[in-house]
Amino acid sequence: MIRLGERFCGRESFTAKALGILPSYNIYRKTYALLKRSRRWSPEELAAYQAQALSRLLEHAYENVPYYRRVFQERGLVPGDIQAPADLTLLPFLTREDLQNNLSDLKAKNYPEAAFEYVTTGGSTGIPVGFYYEKGVSRAREWAFMKTQWDCVDYRFTDRCVVLRGYIVGSAKEGTFWKKTLCGRWLLMSSHHMTEETLPAYIDRIRTFKPRFIQGYPSAAVILARYMREHDIEPFPTVKAVLCGSENLYPWQRDLLTKTFGCRVFSWYGNSEQTVLAGECEESTRYHIFPEYGIVELIGSDGRPAEGPGAMGEVVATSLTNFVCPLIRYRTMDLATAAEGVCTCGRNYPLLERVEGRVQDFIVTGKGEFLPGIAMNIDTDAFDNVKQFQFYQEKVGEVVLNIVRKSAFSQHDAEYLYREVSRSCGDDVTITIRYVDNIPLTARGKYRYFVQDLPIRFGEREGVKVEHVSPDIPI
Repeated sequence: MIRLGERFCGRESFTAKALGILPSYNIYRKTYALLKRSRRWSPEELAAYQAQALSRLLEHAYENVPYYRRVFQERGLVPGDIQAPADLTLLPFLTREDLQNNLSDLKAKNYPEAAFEYVTTGGSTGIPVGFYYEKGVSRAREWAFMKTQWDCVDYRFTDRCVVLRGYIVGSAKEGTFWKKTLCGRWLLMSSHHMTEETLPAYIDRIRTFKPRFIQGYPSAAVILARYMREHDIEPFPTVKAVLCGSENLYPWQRDLLTKTFGCRVFSWYGNSEQTVLAGECEESTRYHIFPEYGIVELIGSDGRPAEGPGAMGEVVATSLTNFVCPLIRYRTMDLATAAEGVCTCGRNYPLLERVEGRVQDFIVTGKGEFLPGIAMNIDTDAFDNVKQFQFYQEKVGEVVLNIVRKSAFSQHDAEYLYREVSRSCGDDVTITIRYVDNIPLTARGKYRYFVQDLPIRFGEREGVKVEHVSPDIPI
């Protein structure tokens, strides 16, 4: 997502100016116009566009990017050897470690230094990395894709929107944790100060603001929704959709948000590196991959393309939009499941059935298998007297469930919670419940439900050694 400006003038043609991307408004406008046309293209037209864009990217990387010139030469290849996305398997993966160790050689030499904008990830995978956007261009283009994405729920620049995305605004002294931006159209609310004591004020402010959309991290929206459900607070009548991104959206979260806010919950998937973007449409909760944005491969644990119904693989992506710092066959460390067929919405985009989350969102069982957090039964009354929770793993087959108790939490709750979580995890995972006073947010204001601290990747499960664990689990 782009950084937001502080002013808003109401019309789309002026919004780019307000967002601080005036020098590249033509980039936004042309990209948005392309996306309005390409959503109606046939599969053959989309394939032709991707092939042409990929050819242009590879020629550029070979001629101007030292890292890729070296990669091609080491393999005895030239760009012409790769005629279609399927031929990308001739090139190696680009890992986060590769990006860290070769960043200077990944900068295109035919761009002036002033064109590079240094950006870093939040490091939620344990490997924070830096890379480059094209200054004044990458963010404008990204906004065009996001506006196209939000068109699916009839989002307009003039709509009022509450934003819960990790901002720290307001102060405890003043008792306000929000501020308006974009000439009053967006209300930025601090996700760092959402507590039992402050949430009534948040709710009153939202109801007074009368937003058409709530946009934010799923975990932040869930804090608000859980409080509203527990206190029988009515939905906000003006809200037409909840826009969720930047975190995995679990089924239990979608159900909670849908029931609490009484509207559509709309999710998209992307990364800071801008290599992949996908989102739901008007008619489906499957993720539509933008083929104009990048080329996506799903790679199985054996390093080969994941094929067949329901096959899960790591998202390996090639950006078609970033020429100042090309990322080709980039290992995102995100896992997803491909979908079959086409969507009834009419777009001929490749589909993901669901995004399973990062490798760190999985529990590794005693057999070395991956148990996705998305499959956990967390939407159960066993968590009713739990204020916060987090699954933490640093040993194969062993998981600590950190919980912050509500005042009503009892030994009965502990036993019930242990039974429910153990049933969800299965026989190959042992659970220990640990009581803590607080579970902190990440530096970017995200709430992590799963923290897996094992030195493995998807595709390296065969090397995991299973340690003996005791069946006696303390509660």
